[in-house]
Amino acid sequence: MHILSATISSRDTVVVTFDGPADAFDAKTVTFSPPLKVLDSTPSGHTLLLRTEPVPLTRSHTVVVRGVGSAPLIPDGVLNEFYSDKPLGCIPERGRYTFRLFAPRASAVRLFLYRSLDDLEGTAFVLERDTDGVWEVAMPIDEADRYYAYSVDGPHGEGEMFDPRLRIADPYSLAVVTRNDFIHEGRTLLPTHIPPFDWGDDRRVCIPLRDLVVYEVHVRDATAHPSSGVDPARAGTYLGLAAQGVRGGVDSFRSLGVNAVELMPCQHFASIEPPYQRVVGGLFNTWNPYERNHWGYMPSYYFAPEPTYCTGSSLVPGGWNDTGARQVTEFKAMVRALHAAGIAVILDVVYNHTSQYDRQPLKYIDRFSYYRSDLRGQWTNASGCGNDLHTERPMTRRLIIDSVLHWMREYHVDGFRFDLAALIDQETFRQIAEKAREEFPDVILIAEPWGGGSHDMRRFSTLGIASWNDIFRNGVKGVHPVQSPGYAFGTWGWNPPEAFGLWMLGSTEPFGGPLLDAAHSLNYLAAHDGYTLGDFIRIACGQAREHEPVSDPNRHAALDGCALARARMAFFLLLVSQGPIMIQQGDEFGRSKVIAPRRDRHVVAGILDGNSYEKDDETNWIDYGYQDANENLREYVRGLLAVRRRFRQIRHADPSRYRFLKPDVPVASGFLIENGEGDPEDLAVLVNANTENPAHFTIPPGEWRILADGERVSVDGIGIAQGGEVTVPAGTAMLLVRGGAPQDELFYDADTAR
Repeated sequence: MHILSATISSRDTVVVTFDGPADAFDAKTVTFSPPLKVLDSTPSGHTLLLRTEPVPLTRSHTVVVRGVGSAPLIPDGVLNEFYSDKPLGCIPERGRYTFRLFAPRASAVRLFLYRSLDDLEGTAFVLERDTDGVWEVAMPIDEADRYYAYSVDGPHGEGEMFDPRLRIADPYSLAVVTRNDFIHEGRTLLPTHIPPFDWGDDRRVCIPLRDLVVYEVHVRDATAHPSSGVDPARAGTYLGLAAQGVRGGVDSFRSLGVNAVELMPCQHFASIEPPYQRVVGGLFNTWNPYERNHWGYMPSYYFAPEPTYCTGSSLVPGGWNDTGARQVTEFKAMVRALHAAGIAVILDVVYNHTSQYDRQPLKYIDRFSYYRSDLRGQWTNASGCGNDLHTERPMTRRLIIDSVLHWMREYHVDGFRFDLAALIDQETFRQIAEKAREEFPDVILIAEPWGGGSHDMRRFSTLGIASWNDIFRNGVKGVHPVQSPGYAFGTWGWNPPEAFGLWMLGSTEPFGGPLLDAAHSLNYLAAHDGYTLGDFIRIACGQAREHEPVSDPNRHAALDGCALARARMAFFLLLVSQGPIMIQQGDEFGRSKVIAPRRDRHVVAGILDGNSYEKDDETNWIDYGYQDANENLREYVRGLLAVRRRFRQIRHADPSRYRFLKPDVPVASGFLIENGEGDPEDLAVLVNANTENPAHFTIPPGEWRILADGERVSVDGIGIAQGGEVTVPAGTAMLLVRGGAPQDELFYDADTAR
């Protein structure tokens, strides 16, 4: 017999679980160290329920069962009993600061105020605890004080991380100064040192989900490369994205025809990882020779913008990255510029886990309050990132919701994409949706609907939340460029012909999908994970090989005949599908990620990179030479986006208006969208993914204007076809319209915003 777990389920209840029946145990066979009085016991199956005197949560305990052994007593359900509505963080009001920190099991909390970063000691103040676990102190504002940090003491048993010697920044920090090493020591900038921002007439951009054209963008990568044309002082920054008349800036987004940008993580994250192949602090980095986390999926502070994306940021090793509050004002300036162009701003947020190696404050405030643990109190790692947030805890849930509302109110963002959303519980998502919509009814909410082995798009659909649709991605593009390319390459792969309707009509339940509405299906071909679309296609078409260096970079850049045709086919399918769509920046011109040479790193240069999370260099920076080499592809995508805007029925037609066509060759599909109220035209979508034979489609009689074929596209038409039998060449597609008159193009200017 062994003890599987021992948990504190409430303030006076302990539950001990065994790997066998618990009948032989009672209050007389169980003791605690330090001593804890047991009042009575109830065995049930493999568990023993113990009613005790109130358990002191500021101390660690061990449960000892006679004849079996011992186990650490882990706080669990008892932590769900703590909740407070008090404002947290540092609140300036009426000439005074009030500091509040939620730390329900702490035995002591001290505040340190600093006037400069050279001040190593600071001025200490003692906080007092209320009954809900909130520690608080108030004092007059002294403008000479600039930064603050906390120390937190508490239980020191197995699995605990309380350490009164450490100074940690506030989890509700609005801006943080950090040291440039993997420990990421932080001090919070006092809010009176954050200047006000003039938003002018800025308003959020209102875009219905079905009309969304999302552009996934990494702030630094978009303009860091010299080919972007951005002023070097602003390259790779928030202001770089706001720059006009350059590639990678706001004008290029507008020119392409997207109406929303999805910014990869911009919440202050741990950008530096432990030294490579050296043991430091018990860590041995064998996985990351670059010692960086470039993508940002290691959040440290959920209310503060990432400072390395602002001008003047410094990464001098060991030094402080003190940007004042420029990251705050420059992020706002970027949002204001995007809104002025009619482009919504969506933040990619990571509320399923936090940074792993640094002084992420939640770990040192109370890891059991904020993080999930297994039966023995060890970290769970369903996220694959070393830790998982315990989103069911009321105060962790509150922190997430507070963060979402903060970015909406303080930064005017229009929506959120939730990383590994399957790891966030449904009640938290219900409250996020409810409170975010109270703030802004048209808020955009998108889930990455998997994580930790779970994949459930439907649960988000029930809340009106869209999901990244990997059913579309895997079916159309494929899972692997060699082993399982998708329909765009002329193969059904593992998909039956019926899957065409599943892909094209938003993966809804009537077509065998999980979603309740096509508006919840965010269709895409590629994202930051995995190969770029261009590299996937290059490998699938034999223009490049996995794990082999690119021999001729100039020849590699331009997509060859096969690759260009497959790219056009993939984008055609994406842009005639129902549901919001997403394009990874650069995929519209065949961007490639070729590992850049680095003398100071143990890397093999020249190979295509399918997981470039750690590379802050030319591997990730977008080289707009690819746009020059593949301008024809970009213009094709740009034209398809214009057609999608012009013809509303592509995005909004009821499924009853679709009539699927049966051509005469396999791996070819098509459909008609018949006219309806407000849509006087009929549309014909004819897709011949068969790479060997032409396909013949029968469409209704009359004169049809050809809007797109395998090489050209125009909203005004590129030719005329007569109804009856229409031939579509091998490996191409065709879009035709009959009747009606051209509609006004649909743009989302500031005039459409609330």
